[in-house]
Amino acid sequence: MSFSNPLLLLTLLVLPVAAAVYLWLERRPAKYAMTYTNIDVLAQVARRRSVRRYIAPLLALCALAALCVAVARPHRTTLVASDQATVVLVIDVSGSMHATDVKPSRLAAAQAAVRDFLRRVPPKVKVALIAFAGDPQVAAPPTTDHELISQALDGLSYYSGFGGTAIGDALAAAVELVHPPPPSGAQTVAYTIAAVRSPDSILFLSDGHQTRGALQPLEGASRAKAAGIPVYTIALGTPTGTLDVGPGTFGGFPGGGGPFGGQRIPVPPDPTTLRQIAQMTGGKFFEARSSQALSSAYSNLSSAIAREPGKKEVTNELLALAAILLVAAGAFSVLVAPRLP
Repeated sequence: MSFSNPLLLLTLLVLPVAAAVYLWLERRPAKYAMTYTNIDVLAQVARRRSVRRYIAPLLALCALAALCVAVARPHRTTLVASDQATVVLVIDVSGSMHATDVKPSRLAAAQAAVRDFLRRVPPKVKVALIAFAGDPQVAAPPTTDHELISQALDGLSYYSGFGGTAIGDALAAAVELVHPPPPSGAQTVAYTIAAVRSPDSILFLSDGHQTRGALQPLEGASRAKAAGIPVYTIALGTPTGTLDVGPGTFGGFPGGGGPFGGQRIPVPPDPTTLRQIAQMTGGKFFEARSSQALSSAYSNLSSAIAREPGKKEVTNELLALAAILLVAAGAFSVLVAPRLP
C-alpha cells in the first residue's frame, strides 16, 4: 500500500493521546456521590462492566485510526483498466449458429451476451469485432466507440462468408489485427518483450469443429501465444444440438444447395479444442450450454480482461469503514451497556 500524502500519517499519533485521555477520565474520582441501597445489584453491574465498557471506546478508536489513514489518501496495487488494451471479439457465424438448442438461437444469444459485455467493459478499452465462418472478416476495427461495435453485431446475421468453420485462420486474423508482425528482419528484443507484456486479449466464441482453413486451431493459437495475447474461449451449444435444413441448402445450412437438404444434422461444439487454445495462450475456457451460461461467461470476462497492475485509491473504503465503526460504537454503548435497575 502506498500513500499520496504519507506525512499525514502522523495524525495517527492522536490515537495514544486519545486513549490516554479516555483512561484518565475513567479513573478520575467521581465528583459527586450517589446513594443506592441495593449493594448486591450494584456490585453485579460493576462486575459486568469491567470488560464490556471498553468495547465502544475501542471501536471509536479504530474509527479514528481509519480516518487518520484515509486523510493520507492510500492506494493499493490491483488490476486496473488499461488505456492501451484492445479486446478482439471473434464470433463464429457459420450456419450451425442458427441452431436453437440455445434459446432463441446460438447466434442471437451470442449477440445479446456481447451487447451486455460492451456495456460492462471499461469505456477507454478499444474493442474490435471479427466474424468468421469459412474465412474471417473484420466487422469493426479496434475502437473505443462501443456503440459502433454494437451496431456491427446486428449485421452478423447477414454475414456472407464461405461455409464451414476456420478456427485457426480466425485466431491468426485476430492476432494480426491488434499485433501486426514486425517488418522483415525487425524482430528485436524490445519487440519480443512488448509482445510478452501485451495487455490485449481475444474473446473467441465458436460452436463447432474446424472444417476448413489454412491453419489448424492450435497453429492459430501458437501465433497468439507468440504475441503474448491470451485467448479466452467459449464453446457455445449442447452436445446434442441439431440443425434442421431444408431442400436446396448449401453445405447443409440455409441459403444454398447441398447433400443434407431436408435433414436434421448434428452440430455439437468442440470444447476440447477450445480448451486447448485457452490453456496454450494463458486464457480461460468457458462452456456455455444455455443463454444464461453464455451471459455469465461474458460478464466474468468483462471484469477480468484488458487490465494491468496499477494503483487504486481506497480512501472512500476507509471512510465507509470509519462510519461503520462509529455506528457500531454508538449502538453498542446504547444497546449493550448495562443499566442500573
